Amino acid sequence: MGSDFSADQKRYLEGFVSGMQAVRGARNVPPAAAPPVPTGPDAAHLLAQDATTGVGKKLVDQEKWKRAEHPFDAWPRLKGQARDGTFPKPEDNFRWRYFGLFYVAPAQSSYMVRLRIPNGILNHWQFAGMADVAERMGGGYAHVTTRANLQIREVMPENAPAVVEAIQDLGLCSRGSGADNIRNVTGSATAGIDPQEIADTRPLAREWHHHILNDRSLYGLPRKFNVAFDGGGRIATLEETNDIGFQAALIGGELWFRLVLGGITGHRDLARPTGVFCKADECCAIADAIVRVFIDKGDRTNRTKARMKYVLDAIGFEAYLAAVEDKFGRKLTRLPETDAAPRAPFDRVAHIGVHAQRQQGLNWIGVTLPVGRMDCAQMRGLAAIARDFGDGDIRLTVWQNLLVSGVPDAQVETAKAAIEALGLDWKASSLRAGLVACTGATGCKFAAAHTKEHALEIAEHVDARMTLDVPVNVHLTGCHHSCAQHYIGDIGLIGTKVTINEEGDQVEGYTIVVGGGFGDQARIGRELWSEVRATDCHVRVERLLRGYMAHRHGPDESFQAFTSRHEPQELRTLAENMELASA
Repeated sequence: MGSDFSADQKRYLEGFVSGMQAVRGARNVPPAAAPPVPTGPDAAHLLAQDATTGVGKKLVDQEKWKRAEHPFDAWPRLKGQARDGTFPKPEDNFRWRYFGLFYVAPAQSSYMVRLRIPNGILNHWQFAGMADVAERMGGGYAHVTTRANLQIREVMPENAPAVVEAIQDLGLCSRGSGADNIRNVTGSATAGIDPQEIADTRPLAREWHHHILNDRSLYGLPRKFNVAFDGGGRIATLEETNDIGFQAALIGGELWFRLVLGGITGHRDLARPTGVFCKADECCAIADAIVRVFIDKGDRTNRTKARMKYVLDAIGFEAYLAAVEDKFGRKLTRLPETDAAPRAPFDRVAHIGVHAQRQQGLNWIGVTLPVGRMDCAQMRGLAAIARDFGDGDIRLTVWQNLLVSGVPDAQVETAKAAIEALGLDWKASSLRAGLVACTGATGCKFAAAHTKEHALEIAEHVDARMTLDVPVNVHLTGCHHSCAQHYIGDIGLIGTKVTINEEGDQVEGYTIVVGGGFGDQARIGRELWSEVRATDCHVRVERLLRGYMAHRHGPDESFQAFTSRHEPQELRTLAENMELASA
């Protein structure tokens, strides 16, 4: 009772309340009914939200938006906005990403549309059809992404639903390719045609893809989620950068898949082996169980800590796997890592140029795309090359380029000439072969720099002045989301704003890291320089590469190995002492 009441008044009020409670009990008035227990496909997500608020925590806005109106229930409103020609407010901008539509203002006052292409493989007529969609309703070009996927840009609001429908008319889809969902599933780019692979990842990627599409309960996770399958082929799939990675391995001559968990390179972590191995027909069910544990335990109060890595950090791998076993319905198989045969090595340039397939007399041709960009005429030309000289497939890779497969020996030269006639190439310098860049400030509101443009400037500058005799990967990403995975590049650049005077004026720039890697050399790069102006980056990269070429322990020492045996200050000093060459 408050201090404003006298002792008599307090006793009176206490008696009054006690009497009311007694009368209520005598009349058998039931207590207030408990809220109904959520049911249906969204129940697990609603229960997780209730558990969060039940302990006094606050949901982030995105969780509130999902609860107020599930995005898949809002399609009529999206069509209404298209009729009115209006762009969405923030909550609908989030919802429309469930359909693959990203409103990217202020970078571009338009939508970007992202697809789902399991294992990155589509037919030539689908590829040509996407060129038509990009030309009729987009900006007349497309990008290949680091998830072996396609994006088209500059879609106006009146065309947004029509683009989604046109994609579905082609037998493709964009459902769940953005927001808090399981993103495009990746697999080996040369699945089924690679002489060294031990597993064809196409059936696995397809099964997981359709499993997601047909189960609404797998949408609306605490945060986005990535899954990849590696079949042991020559081209890296980068599965260690995913939340879940399945790696084909031979144990006693039998095919198994190693389970690795927790990759998220933007947060400086790579997926780690769990000791769990499974058969191919178990992969989908195990992935499902892993995702459902994440639905229950993921953080819905802090977007920066909402990825699965942070659940693993909080409770540990063994506790997480125990929860997975409860969902899966039985114990997972654990095998000694030493029983697995070593993975065959990667070929860091196998995604570029002509390479013999496992099918005698046939080849794949890796086509270079300048930081993943193609115009519609080039897309139609590539589709025709796949149709006329190959097996009809277009294979997108995580290296932002594509392969034309099934080209007979007798047609290779003709196909190469046709690629060149499109203004593209089937060969690349050691630097350009591993050049990766996200969309950057041209089309992304988060990016602090124009990454694609700066990537090409770096490549043109270096290639004009020196020749590298080994592959060196350079990754440029515009922000902390690390879509270009700068931390696994030999040289990685992440966009930042650089203050240039006392008045606080800023220009585009980068923090530069070195020594990252993937596969059996997987490693997070170390920071070398911070706040480097974009206009100075090409010189810094040239100096660093010259230092490597001059001081490496022979041609067999990789750039990663070279940088790993030097401390950052040593590398800075070495680079600063290198003389530059004129073009």
